[in-house]
Amino acid sequence: MSKNNQPLPDNVTTQKNNDDITHLLLRPVAIDTYRENVAYLHRDCAVYRAEGFQALSKIEVRANGRHILATLNVVDDLSIVGCGEVGLSEDAFVQLGVARGEKAYVSQAEPPLSMEALFRKINGERLNKEDFRGIVSDIAQHHYSKIELTAFVVATNRGEMDRDEVYFLTQAMVDCGRRLDWKESLVVDKHCIGGIPGNRTSMLVVPIVAAHGMLCPKTSSRAITSPAGTADTMEVLANVDLPFEALTEIVLKHHGCLAWGGASDLSPADDVLISVERPLSLDSASQMVASILSKKIAAGSTHLVLDIPIGPTAKVRSMRDAQSLRRLFEYVASRLNLSLDVVITDGRQPIGFGIGPILEARDVMRVLENDPAAPNDLRQKALRLAGRLLESSPDVRGGDGFSIARDILDSGRALTQMNAIIQAQGSHHFDYHHPSLGALTFEVKAPKAGVVTSIDNMHIGQIARLAGAPKIKGAGVDLLKKMGEQVSAGDVLYRVHAEIEADLTFAKDLCAKASAYMIGSADDISHVFVEF
Repeated sequence: MSKNNQPLPDNVTTQKNNDDITHLLLRPVAIDTYRENVAYLHRDCAVYRAEGFQALSKIEVRANGRHILATLNVVDDLSIVGCGEVGLSEDAFVQLGVARGEKAYVSQAEPPLSMEALFRKINGERLNKEDFRGIVSDIAQHHYSKIELTAFVVATNRGEMDRDEVYFLTQAMVDCGRRLDWKESLVVDKHCIGGIPGNRTSMLVVPIVAAHGMLCPKTSSRAITSPAGTADTMEVLANVDLPFEALTEIVLKHHGCLAWGGASDLSPADDVLISVERPLSLDSASQMVASILSKKIAAGSTHLVLDIPIGPTAKVRSMRDAQSLRRLFEYVASRLNLSLDVVITDGRQPIGFGIGPILEARDVMRVLENDPAAPNDLRQKALRLAGRLLESSPDVRGGDGFSIARDILDSGRALTQMNAIIQAQGSHHFDYHHPSLGALTFEVKAPKAGVVTSIDNMHIGQIARLAGAPKIKGAGVDLLKKMGEQVSAGDVLYRVHAEIEADLTFAKDLCAKASAYMIGSADDISHVFVEF
């Protein structure tokens, strides 16, 4: 019996002699701690008592010549971990790479060597190249706890780092992971800083430029604060967790891919940092630049078109801020020998009709199929961005990119290329004609007649997230009216889809506070002066 008078389960070991106390048996614990190594010891474990461990302290776990650092959680339930065992969370168990039941040894962990530099950054000091190299290396090796990671993210978010620090951080993030070399002088990519729901232009740009014969290895992160990222939406169509070798083979054969970068060990520290940035909804300019450019350099890109949308509810609200961000991107890109073309675009409202993975995948496929129901704003923006990329080729005359991209799309060559990429990555057999949307729905209607004068990007995105996106692929918001359209009282503005009753209720409650739509006259529509 345990201290809590619980009978011992059959699969639980106990410590019986002094030799047993020197080691514990490894046990995987089926808990997803989202990129944090967590270890579990029973409160009655002799090693726990002898070492003087405390909950949330950092410990080192060693087994079969390998070791990891982990944050300690103390449990009282013998069915989770026995007195003679050390449990490891899913991420920690995979990282250690040792079989269940192997002998393991635990001890107090030495603080990461970079901790001193972290404390200096918390105090507002400027760090040098070696400081960032040490911090990023420890982050990539999971030597930091979530608390320490949060301290770093907040410290670099609280006050703007100078541009050299951003370069040092970016270079360190590149150096800590794999780096692809395609042995080509022209490897292109396109990226958006985010903040605009439904903006799935990458899923159209990649097949267009790949069909033209340009190499475009597109790796993306999953959504941080949005209802869907490119990787989340592409996952509706095909597998995106591509190992390094598979990604390379697909790109060489089909000239492109649409994959999640984390599975290929490209800039691995970025994925760990995102695990903290996501729940805090932090996306500072410094971290944004380092995150985006490190992934592009690691993926072997030589030329990048970067989309910076501006609008009243976009991440960037003014042309002044957009130009400042542009200069920071351009400075770091130049230090990394990356050719960068920054495009400032209209971010006053969502792009396309769907917000959420399946809804956005539907819109993408409609554009590729030249379906009359395809959202024209998504089509036009994708063509313009693809045209800019095509013009990075010495064989394409400046100004001809758009028409070349349009011909590739209209002819069906882009669709053929996308289908080949989907099959190569592992098709999920998505039928965009009959998408599996969340069966629980409600509609938001216009309270009066007039013109749609604005749509709040952040608010409509939050509604989609509360409905379950991106975790639940079929959840989200389907827009039926866009800016500038005339509506009558009672017309449906958008429809919300959910799969879980509680999610539907949360989304409905938020809609009751504010619909995200403003109805007025055409004169009330805000104007922005952008490239397109």
